[in-house]
Order: sequence, then structure tokens, then C-alpha cells
Amino acid sequence: MKEFLDQFPYVLLIAEVIYFAAVILLAAKIIMDTKTTSKTLAYLLLIIFIPVAGIVIYFVFGVNYRKNKFYNFKFEINEEIYKDIHNYIETTHQDSVQANEDRLKEYITTINFLYNAAYSPLSSKNEVQILVNGEEKFAKVFDCIRKAKHHIHLEYYIYENDTVGNQLADLLILKAKEGLIIRFLYDAMGSGKIGKKMIRKLRDAGIKVSPVNTITFRLLANRVNYRDHRKIIIIDGKEVFTGGINVSDKYINPNSKQYWRDIHLYLKGNSAFYFQFLFLTNWVFATEKIPQLSKDYFDYHEEYEGNKLVQVAASGPDTTPVIMMSTSSAILAAKKRVYIVTPYFIPVETILNAIKQVAQAGLDVRLMVPEKGDSIMVNSAAYSYYEELMENKVRIFFYKKGFIHAKTMIVDNDFSSVGTANMDVRSQELNFEVNTLIFDQETNQKLEAVFLEDMKDCTELSLSEWRKRPKAKVFFEHLARLFSPLM
Repeated sequence: MKEFLDQFPYVLLIAEVIYFAAVILLAAKIIMDTKTTSKTLAYLLLIIFIPVAGIVIYFVFGVNYRKNKFYNFKFEINEEIYKDIHNYIETTHQDSVQANEDRLKEYITTINFLYNAAYSPLSSKNEVQILVNGEEKFAKVFDCIRKAKHHIHLEYYIYENDTVGNQLADLLILKAKEGLIIRFLYDAMGSGKIGKKMIRKLRDAGIKVSPVNTITFRLLANRVNYRDHRKIIIIDGKEVFTGGINVSDKYINPNSKQYWRDIHLYLKGNSAFYFQFLFLTNWVFATEKIPQLSKDYFDYHEEYEGNKLVQVAASGPDTTPVIMMSTSSAILAAKKRVYIVTPYFIPVETILNAIKQVAQAGLDVRLMVPEKGDSIMVNSAAYSYYEELMENKVRIFFYKKGFIHAKTMIVDNDFSSVGTANMDVRSQELNFEVNTLIFDQETNQKLEAVFLEDMKDCTELSLSEWRKRPKAKVFFEHLARLFSPLM
């Protein structure tokens, strides 16, 4: 190489000029394409201070594929399916709002926003059951699947080829042999351990299986940036399981040294209708095949006994970031308290400001997070927010018993949220996510009881002690925060 450069001394100079021009052009593209200031600065820092590799990382993770026809197809599917069920959604929403105006007046802005921005109706006549950890979730899941009559739809970020994964797969195969229609969507990135053997076994039994996004080369996969982080099971269009718990043995805590705390929901009633809409739009997007839909999928006239009001906030590359907006709206509607549990706290500015505002207003605002996350960079970026939050009177609790993976929020005495979305940029702006919003005192009280029980395994942070951390550690945390929009 040295001899070559000695013989052609201008080659290196020409290469440097071309690279410099490429960086300038890419910087212009980033400034034009990236909507948020924090992301723009993060991408600019990346391509300037990490030569060559920074450019590669940007093209893998940073390109805005919302504008790509890859997702334009998804927009069209959503609109097409929505046309067929528009009347029912509109009627359900208006009837539920009008019948419960007094109960909902504090949250009517959030409710109408979700309806107008994401077609999501407020639904009445729902049963809601809180399921703590995988032990409670999978027992209920298996019981309901055994009783299924017509179809089962599953959509999971992580599905592993382990004990729980095989138990569920065997049960699905059994139901397929009984003649049920079963469709299974999985995220190719998150479910990397599902294995070709299990997929083949499911397909051989007649189960329709598809990844949401096909990934050929993981390290160079542009679509990796937009992950399907949802966890949904829909049974006969009437029963739904959703929340933070994936299909994996670690969620049933077989190892006492690696304790996982999580929350899931069982729903039965009119709210299943919208989950069915979400699943089917993703199914058509993934497979490019439109299934024939009968009343067994959308039963408009089913009478349910539940009395819970439920609305669904679902975000993805194909939608407005309604989870972020509805979360901040609900926080700002608070009058007494806001209790948040999240495994990853790297908030977008909208939510961060909402939390600080209500805490400074004198409300009881508490944030529960794991003491140690599963990523040094993510953990460090999260730590960089804690001093700022405590200065604004937010109480922060480190969960020490294990890894708390729940994504819950309770506001005052009558609003609760349980979902798949973390409080980080990826969940709020990039992934397919779904949160369930419940307007009900009983559900709120149950989640509060779980929160207060978990506080027994927590240590509350002290602002004065937190400020004593080594300067080098604080510097690394703030450095990690600069790159948080990329995480």
C-alpha cells in the first residue's frame, strides 16, 4: 500500500476529498429528512466523529423508511380494511363516549385524539384481568386456547424454541388438527431463536406462519429499525392477551437468580375488535394476501357482560406516533398522581416535559425502573435523566429483585395503561407497538396494589447521593444520552 501511495501520491487526497463531499451531502440529507432536532444532531455526530462506520450505521438504522414505498403499501392496507368496518367503529366510539361523558371528562381529549388519529374507538362492555408474570399469563393463555372454536391469531416480538414455546406450539398444532384457523406473525429480529424446525412443524400442521419483516442479512437489514414489538393473541375475535410478556421461559422464572417481573392483560369484549383490525392489517402487510373475513372475525352483535371502558393506542411506521402523544396527554390530565413502570427510560422530549410539569405542580409522580438494564449504553443514557427528574420532584425507584420488564402507567384513580411500548425513542417513534388504556377504578386499584408491592423490592434514589457519582461516570452517561435517539 505504501509503495502504491508513493507512486500515486494524489490518490489519497482524491479519496479524502470524495469522502468529505459525501459527508457534506449526507449531512444535508439528514438535516432535510430527520424531523426531530435530537435525532438530527445524533446522526450528524455519528457521521462526523465515527468515519466510515458512522455512515454505515446511519444507512442501516437511520434512513426514514416511512417515506419508502415499503410502508406506503401498509398505509393502503390500513385504509382498505378500515373502510369495511368504519361504521361499526364510529358507532361504537360515539355510543361509548356519550354513555360515559361524566366519567371521561378528564380524558376526553386523549380519547378523541386516538379515535381521530388512529381509528381507535373507545369500547364498552369489556372484562379486564391483570396477569402478573408469565406464570399467570401462560396458564390463562393455555386454558383459553383449549376452548377456542374458530380461529387463533398470534403476533409476537420474541418467540423462543424452549419449553414454553414448544408447549404453546403443541397446543396450537392440536387446535389446528381440530380444524381451527391459526395465523402466527413473528418479528424476524426478536424471534431469532425460534428456529426453522419449529416453523416447519407449525406449517406442516396447517398453521399459517409469517415474519412481519423478512431479514436476510441481519447486520445490513434496513427493516431492522422498524420492529414488530407487539405481543398479541386473539381468540375467536372475542378474547385478547396483550402486554409485556413474550413467549420465552425466562418470563416464568425457572431460574431464581434471573427474576423477571412483568405485566400482561386478558381482555374479553368489544375491545377485541380493534386488536383484530391491527393484526389483520399487519398480516396482509406481511403476507400480501388478504384473507376472506366472516362475522367470526368481527362479530358486531356480540353481547358481553363486562363493564370496563377500553381504548387501544397503537403506533408504528405506518401511523402517527399516537402512543407518545396519548401518553403525554394522559399525564398532563393528572390531578393527583402518576405512577410509571418501564424497563427503559430514554424519553422523547414531549413525555419528559409532561412528567416534569405535573411533578412540579405538586402531584405524586413516581418512576420505577430496573437498577441494572441489559445494555450498558441504554442504562447509561437512562441514568442521565434521573438527576433532572429528581430536581423536578419526581421520585425514582430502582427495582432490585431482578429485571422489571413491565410497561405500565396509572394516573389518578381511574386511568391505567398496560402495553408493549417502552418509554424510549424506538418504542415511541419506530416500532410497531400497542398499549391498552383502561378507564376504570377497579383496574387502577389492582395495578396500584402491584406497584406498591413492587416498591418493597425497590430502593428510592436520593438526589444528594446521586450527585456524588464519579464525574467520569456522569460524563459517559451524558455521552450515551447524545446517541439515545439511535438506541
